[in-house]
This record gives sequence, C-alpha cells and structure tokens, in this order.
Amino acid sequence: MRHDETPTLSPAAAPLRTPPADGPSPWLLRILVAGLVLTALNLRPAITSLGPLLEEVRDGLHMSGSVAGVLTSVPPLCFAVFGFTAPRLARRFGPSAVVCAGMAAIAAGLLIRPFVGGTAGFLAASALALMGIAVSNVLMPVIVKRWFPDRVGTMTGLYSMALALGTALAAALTVPVTDALGGSWKTGLAVWAVLAVVAVVPWIPSLKDRRNTAGPAAGTPAPPALRITRSRTSWALACFFGLQATAAYITMGWMPQIFRDAGIPAGTAGVLLAVTMAMGVPLAFVIPRVATRLRTQGPIVLVLSGCGLLGYAGLYLAPAGGAWLWALLLGIANCAFPLALTMIGMRSRTGAGVVRLSAFAQSTGYLLSIPGPLLVGVLYQHSGGWGLPIALMAGLLVPQTVAGVLAGRDRTIEDEC
Repeated sequence: MRHDETPTLSPAAAPLRTPPADGPSPWLLRILVAGLVLTALNLRPAITSLGPLLEEVRDGLHMSGSVAGVLTSVPPLCFAVFGFTAPRLARRFGPSAVVCAGMAAIAAGLLIRPFVGGTAGFLAASALALMGIAVSNVLMPVIVKRWFPDRVGTMTGLYSMALALGTALAAALTVPVTDALGGSWKTGLAVWAVLAVVAVVPWIPSLKDRRNTAGPAAGTPAPPALRITRSRTSWALACFFGLQATAAYITMGWMPQIFRDAGIPAGTAGVLLAVTMAMGVPLAFVIPRVATRLRTQGPIVLVLSGCGLLGYAGLYLAPAGGAWLWALLLGIANCAFPLALTMIGMRSRTGAGVVRLSAFAQSTGYLLSIPGPLLVGVLYQHSGGWGLPIALMAGLLVPQTVAGVLAGRDRTIEDEC
C-alpha cells in the first residue's frame, strides 16, 4: 500500500474515517476549512507575540532572567498537561465543540493577561490561553481525519501553513502594532485576542451536526487493548516531537533577545523571528505532501537537522553579521513540526489510533520539552552570554535527529502493539 492512499480500517474503527452516507454538506465543509485555518492562526500568537516584547514585560513585571525562563517554559507545560485531556473532552462533547471552547479560552486569556497585575496573574492568564491551544493542538489531526479522510495530507499542510503564518505575523507585527497603539506592551499583547474571537465563529454551525456529537463518532481513543506505550514508534515520535518543540520554544522565546544583545534593534529582532517562523508557511504545506509519498521520512529529518546545526553555528560565530541567513536556516529546521504532525497520521492504520497517538506524542513530547527554555534562561543569566545556551540548542539536535529517523520508519503502532 502506498502512503498517500487511504488505508482500509477495521469495522470498529471505520466510523472515524468513513463519513456517513448522507455526508456533510459542501457549505459546512467550507466553513470547517475556514475554522481550521483561523484556529491554526491562533495556535502560536500567544507565544510569539511575547518574544519581541519580553524585555519590556520583564521590566514591567520585575522578572529576573530565571523567571523569564519559567515563562518561556509555561507553553510546553500547559500543552503537556491539558493535551492529555483532549481525547476525553472530545469523547464527551465532540471535537468541534472543544476547539470552539478552546478559541474562547485563548481570547479570554490573551485579553486579561497584560492587565491582571503581577507575574503570578500573568502566568495564570497565559495558562488559560495555552489550555485552549493545547486541546486544539491535539484535536486538529482528529478533525482533519474525521471531516476530510481522503485529504489528510492536503488539509494537514493547509493548517500547518496557517499555523506558521500566525506564528510569523505575531512575531513581525507585535512591535509595530504596539507602537501604533501608544507604545504600551500591555495593549500590544492584548490586541491578539481579537483574532481568537473571530476564530470562534466558524465552529458554531458544526456543533449541531451529528458527526460532532459526543460518543464514538466524535473521535474516541483506541480500545484499551491498544497499549500505545508498548510501541517503540510511539516513544520515538514523542521524543522527536518533544525535542523539536524544545527547539521551537527556545527560538520563539529567546531568539529576539539573542539578536537584541548583538546590537540589533527590537523591531528588527522581531522581524527576524518572523522570518524564521515564515519559513514554515510554504514548507509546512510542502513537507506533509512530500512525506506521505516516501516510505520513510528519515531523509527529511536529516535535511532539517543539518539546517539547524548551520543556523546555530551562525548564531554563535556572527549573530549580527549573518542574522538574516541564520533566521532562514533556523526557520527551515523548525519545520520538523509539520513533519511530526504528518508522521502522527502515518504511523497508525486507524482513526482511533491517530487520536491516541496524537494525544500521547504531543502531550509526552511537550512534557519532555519543558526544561529546555528554562535551562536556556538559567545558562544565560549565570554565564552572561549566549555561548552555552546556543551550544545546548545545537547539542539537542543530535537526539532529535535519531528519534526522527526512528519515528520515520515504515511501520504502524498497531503492528508493534
């Protein structure tokens, strides 16, 4: 069987992949495509809008470097904790309802976090927004497989591209928007809540469709007999996901500061981060389509890791002199994320298995990624420079590459379990 073909499912799993006979109406599918795109646009601005203003936020809230490191570690912690709840919530309320609620949580968190006062309130409001992001992260592959079973690669590429676009826009526009709105970092961060409010709307029509009702058709986890922790591929994919997430959140949280410390203005540093994130816009659409046509995805992993090593070497040797090139290379390396999402869909034969694998790989992976941004903050504060943090980033690419090659082998978790 070719990887770009839709696999045949067992009768128990068929409801997750085979649409009902009447099928969804074309207008509802178009609205769902809009919902996927708008949701994906909201899955990173809560994080990348903070990076360009991190110095102002630290000054305003009187944060030390270590506390700022904790702040950059909050996203993977929330993704790990709340991601595990996504399959249960989808089983009870339906995946579209959970994503709709997730967008509302993002809007509320982004709106209130700059104004609650104090570091604790800022972290709590950030956690609310990140909770909405976490459940949506896990359920995006589930919704794609439920509503678009014959276009998994295309739809995965589409929402991965939108995710990268939202990431880049937040990084590039936060400083100019802040300046345009009076120069307050609080207003500059809160304005991104508007995008999340818009993303709530497309999910409302799907809430009444019976394919989104709670129960087995809503995307339940695989039966207990499928013990996903016994699969080596599951663990390899979780490790690959966690290590690429570590690199991504270190980049989003600290790369603007690296450039600013090298003498680059804050606005330009934000644009450089945007360039890094923008590389994912075209590549996030191309990589899933290429990956589904290969028997193994190891070669793609090697190319991405090679670009990452070159980018880190450049940051260490000449952070200002070759800033634009390093931003491009690290942007290519960060496209390990859409590759990981694609492999989640390819490493299971059933829709139920994809739900379990998505929750396990993403939640476990984000749990593994928690120490990275925090450790970078500690090393930066105690060493007084970026040499040790950059060496750490480059060193983590080695196990990431090994895990990615193992996760990209031509096998499924059902075979291993």
